[in-house]
Formats: sequence, structure tokens, C-alpha cells
Amino acid sequence: MTNPEQRRGFIAQSAAALAGLFAIGRASAQDVPPQHGEHLGHKMSGSSQEFPRMHAGTGGPLGSPTDRGKLVSGYRGENLEPVPMTTPDLEKLPFTMVNGVKEFHLRPMPVKRELLPGQTFNFYGYNGSMPGPTIEVIEGDRVRVVVHNELPEATTIHWHGLECPNDMDGIPFITQKMIPAGGTMVYEFTVHQAISMAYHAHVGMQEAAGSIGMLVSYPKIAPSPAVDYDFGLLLQQFNIASNSDVVNTMAMDWNYLTINGRCGPYTTPLLVKLGSRVRLRFFNFSTLHQHPLHFHGHTGWLTGTEGGRIPETAWMPLNTVRIGIGEIREVEFVANNPGDWVMHCHMFHHTANHMTSQVGPHIRDPSLDEYKDVPAFPQLMQGKKPMNSSMMKKLMGPRETHGMADKWFMGSKGMFTVIRVLPEPLYTKITQTNDPIPVGASLFSEDGTAKHQSGQMNMPNMNHGDMKMKQKG
Repeated sequence: MTNPEQRRGFIAQSAAALAGLFAIGRASAQDVPPQHGEHLGHKMSGSSQEFPRMHAGTGGPLGSPTDRGKLVSGYRGENLEPVPMTTPDLEKLPFTMVNGVKEFHLRPMPVKRELLPGQTFNFYGYNGSMPGPTIEVIEGDRVRVVVHNELPEATTIHWHGLECPNDMDGIPFITQKMIPAGGTMVYEFTVHQAISMAYHAHVGMQEAAGSIGMLVSYPKIAPSPAVDYDFGLLLQQFNIASNSDVVNTMAMDWNYLTINGRCGPYTTPLLVKLGSRVRLRFFNFSTLHQHPLHFHGHTGWLTGTEGGRIPETAWMPLNTVRIGIGEIREVEFVANNPGDWVMHCHMFHHTANHMTSQVGPHIRDPSLDEYKDVPAFPQLMQGKKPMNSSMMKKLMGPRETHGMADKWFMGSKGMFTVIRVLPEPLYTKITQTNDPIPVGASLFSEDGTAKHQSGQMNMPNMNHGDMKMKQKG
């Protein structure tokens, strides 16, 4: 993908992915914000009711529609079809229409997944991916999922959160016989909900080995206030010994924490336009832990769970949302603070990679002055192995990372990613051109100016003009 036309086509694939889902046409997102004072879909009066879309601020008084952006719409109009959910680093599962039924083919199978550059491990997954590809449907759809079991053992599929017929629930021996290795089973149901869900094996060790994927059912008309971006983020944890490439599903601890099957800094940043409204859907299917996901620089509202959308009167303002095991949480916020804002689990051990118990004393140098009078001085954290140029290219090559601070990747580990809130000119330059982006172009000071940093990363054999967007969905 080496020219702007090709990239624009690639970026548009999210909308194209939903073209077959909806029967009516879609209005595209606007590039120009609504007239000031009309962001909510109704008139506002008085400067106290205005929301600062282009810089940080709390908006109207406590309890007002603009309070912390609560009911402030994005740039899209109201009463349109929903924007498709973007699933960074994961694909969508295709379907065909068969006599009015959306038919999907799902293949449980052993897969390999690269959690970090150069660190590839063995998992269970679906259709060659761990997590599995995202399944998208619309409320009211008749859905058929043909499961072809390519695992070496029996399995089932459970539809987490779906109000389906009892015999379609996927529970071994209680609602169905298990699907034998090499066997096939057809699940069929009508989806009457519009919620975030998941699909997974209802066999504990298989789920711990990665047998999980996101399932979303869109409403026919997007709820108000309208969002411009919708991201799906699936959270998992794994125990993989330092001398192994296989998940230890019996372990009661972990050393790899992932978002959509990757550890930071290998997680693809989320790019949004300054002033837009953003929805984040968090799916926690870790084996053991809750995750308090904290996003920096903004305040959002808890608007939904695995049970569906919450009434506006019960929304809760926050910037840290706790997602228990098996829970799904939806958060919305107006991205009005420009810059590269990190988002991570706030359990501090969850922002580290491949932690293992080492032989001998903790990694520290007692000869250093810092240790002499401070016994509790933290031990050093060292990488499993240094990254070569090809590994670095996987981190620095994606277009989504261009313009970030020098050595940004050193600050991202484990369950960690970055939300990049970019002014329109920079957003367009990154997403729709091949133009080089200065280091630090998205590092903003209080007056809104970018703190460009001198120099470029030493990236051997890299053609910056050929780097491309790789965000899926």
C-alpha cells in the first residue's frame, strides 16, 4: 500500500465491512464539526452550556447535558446507522447470506500468535487467529454459525450474553453433546439484542488457552449521542514459562497480559480525530484477574455492560473502569485533549512483559549509590531478549505510530496501548498520506503547539514512505 488512494481505501474497510450488514445506506462521518451550540442534537443556550470540543475542559454545570461531555455528540449526525466496531490487530469473520440467514463458518483450531515481536507461542483459537475473528450482526438477524472442529479434542461454542434457545447455549452435556475432533455442529438463532457479547469454548482449559472471540450485535439505528469511533478491546492473560512456547492452563498466575492478542508496545495505537466522540468496549476474558483500565487525559462515562446500554440517568463519570472476569464494559468520551494518551490496566504488575521468577537475588546492583541508603529501591526490569532491527520495524513501521515521541515503545508494556487524539491536519496526514511525520508531532504543550523532537529513530532498511496503516476492522 504505497499511495494515498490505496490507503484511503484501506481505511474505509470498516465501513465497507458493514455494507452487507445493513439494508439501508450509510451516511459517512462529517469532516467539519457541527455548528457551535448544536452538538447535542438540540439547541443550547448560554456560554455555560457550551462544551470545549477542541481543548480539555469540563463543559456545563454538574448534571447538565454537557457536563464532562455526557451527551455531546460526535461529528456524525443523529439517527444514522452505527459506525462499525474497529478491532485493532484482529480481523472480522466474513459471512454469506443463505436464504435470508447470515451464515458464518467458525473453525476452532491450534494457532500460533506473536504476542511481542519475535515471541510467538502456541494457543487455541479460531480461523487461524487468537483471539478469534470478531463476529458482527444486527439486532433482528437470523444467524447460523457452522462450527468445524479442527482441534485434537472435543469442544463447544457458548454465546456469552446472548439470549438464545436453550439447545444453542453450548454447554457440554447439559445443553448439547460435545463436538468431537473433526466433527461439525450448526448453531442457529435469531438475535433480538443490541449489545456487546463474546463467543468462547465452554471447556475451561480451552478458554484459558485462547479460545475466545468478540461478538457484537448492532442496533439498527445508532444510539444518541452519536459516536465517531467504536473500538473493541479483548483482555486476556497467560502463563508461559521462560523455557516453553505453550500456555500453562493450570497455572494460577500469569506473565503475559494482552489486548486483542498482543502485549504493549506491540498493540496498535487507536487514532481518533480531535473533538470526536469515542466508544471503548472492554471484554475481559482473563483466567484469573479483574482489570481496572485507566485512560489518561480525558473523563468518560460508563454507558453499557454485557447486559446492554445503561439508561442515561445511571451513567457514571470515570477515567478508570474495572472489568471483572467475564464482564464487558462500554465507555464513551469526547476526545477534546490533543496528544498521545496511554491506556492501561492499573494493576502495576499487569504493565510488564514476561515476568518470571529468576534464579538468585533480584536484579539490582548494590554497588550503586542509590541502593546504599534505600533498601527498598526497586529491582530492575530487564527484557527477555534484545530486539533486532526486524523486530523494531514491527513496532515502528506501522503508520499509526508515526509522529509519536522518540523511544515511545519503552514506556508501553503488558496490558497497555495508546489513544492518539490528533488535530484534523495531523490526523489526515497520518491516515491518508505517505508524508513523513516528525518525531514528537503529537506531543502537545498547554498552548496547543507540538513539541517536535529532533532526529529520527535509527531504523535500518526502512522506507518511511512505504509504511502503512495496519489497524484491522
